[in-house]
Amino acid sequence: MSDQEFVSAPALILRALASHPDRRAITTADRVEITAGDFAAATYRLAHELLARGITRGSTVTLLTGNTPEALSARYAAGLAGARVVNLYDGMSAPVLAEIVASVDTTMLLVDAERYADAPELLPLIDVPAVLTLGPGADGTGPGAHTVGEDVIAASAIRPAGEPDVRIGPDDDLGIRHTGGTTGIPKGILSLHGPVRRMFDTPLHSRPDAEPPRFLAATSLAHLAGVLADLTLHAGGSVVLQRTFEPGEVLAAIARERITDLWVLPPLLYRLLDHPDLGRTDLSSLQRIDYGGCASSPTRIREALKVFGPVLVSLYGMSEAQKIAVLTPDEYARFGEDGPIPVGRPFPDVEVEVRAADGTVLPAGEQGEVHVRSAMLMAGYWKRPDLTAQVLRDGWLDTGDIGYFDADGYLYLADRLKDLIIVVGGHVYPTEVEELLLTHPAIAQCAVYGVRDDQEAEHVHAAVVPAAGQQPTLEEVRAFVTAARGRIYAPEALHLVDAIPLTSVGKPDKKRLREALPH
Repeated sequence: MSDQEFVSAPALILRALASHPDRRAITTADRVEITAGDFAAATYRLAHELLARGITRGSTVTLLTGNTPEALSARYAAGLAGARVVNLYDGMSAPVLAEIVASVDTTMLLVDAERYADAPELLPLIDVPAVLTLGPGADGTGPGAHTVGEDVIAASAIRPAGEPDVRIGPDDDLGIRHTGGTTGIPKGILSLHGPVRRMFDTPLHSRPDAEPPRFLAATSLAHLAGVLADLTLHAGGSVVLQRTFEPGEVLAAIARERITDLWVLPPLLYRLLDHPDLGRTDLSSLQRIDYGGCASSPTRIREALKVFGPVLVSLYGMSEAQKIAVLTPDEYARFGEDGPIPVGRPFPDVEVEVRAADGTVLPAGEQGEVHVRSAMLMAGYWKRPDLTAQVLRDGWLDTGDIGYFDADGYLYLADRLKDLIIVVGGHVYPTEVEELLLTHPAIAQCAVYGVRDDQEAEHVHAAVVPAAGQQPTLEEVRAFVTAARGRIYAPEALHLVDAIPLTSVGKPDKKRLREALPH
């Protein structure tokens, strides 16, 4: 597709919204409904306002935003203007956010009501040409424009409510997403318009005969929930926003809003399964629960299948590669009542190879490093050609994951290569131990991680949330793991905790566990 014929993803989404202006597009966390026409008009006006303020191709618009319609509108408007978009994730410290703001050459910082409280700590640390707010203030009066910046949405009211005439090509920058990163500044993953646009040519899922999807965005729009919101709005559906993932509120929203689609990370799915309201919640509207983003427990996934029915979809992907593999609801039955569950088979337009350390492609059944090739790979790490060269070679991405194929072409993941715990006697993948521990009747949730001693030797530690009325001991847990897997897998330390802390993305925060729990 030439630049002249190219239509960007933001333009596609806005055109779909504008073509059916009366349908409900967004329901806010405060249950305010916004029509597709009103949302599209506001976004077009904002795009024209950004252009009038000098935002164009090559600019960087950085968003300090939460799960709000203004956050979606700002992302689309910046994309329509040709700017690259960067999200500042909740849960990162102000100094780290300041480093990100500087590293991506931020031209404009936009702040919404959900993140006003974070601005006073961040603003003294950054030097940005323009800081503006998306709305008047958290409560309509303050802290508002006078404390953070001018209200750019109010200023945009005089602008045209039509698509701006900005020519964008498939090789233009669309955005920079940052990895979770446990030390230093996270890596910035540069995406281009072309690869992201391709997702809309072959949607993640389609329901030609079904009603439009109603997607509940209960995790951050800065991550995959934002991508799924894009696909939902483009498909004629509606998005219901929640500020954060609170399992009781998620269940209530599913019943109240007749939600059809939900995205969760596995630890969040377990919270739904363990919530007391689950059994009395009407879940009949659910058609699809996508899960992924970190390792999942086969035991708990099978439990979820019994509770929610045949609606679970395993999605394997990453910011560097977008979609990689999928396991659809009708495929789970072939894997029985025990044993591992694959992440799925590669999407038709994605190639996946499992390789040995020397690069040799391994046959089915042999475990190695997972490599991916597709038209949707990242352009590279922002300003880090050295890191890019380490993972992108000859059109293939080294995912950093360890896995294997079975004879039927299903891909199984063992763990992240970097999460490997090297102990005396061998290697331990935390996921393997976690999956085993979750089959123990006294354990409800767990996280397994490595701890180095002063001699740099690694030891296996397990943080465990006990099942109701249970108090597992280190001795019984070690005996259980040793009997099932062997001595080297057995935790040397057991920490009983009330909850497993999660990162802002929703993954187990093993860095916090290492820092908080005794060694």
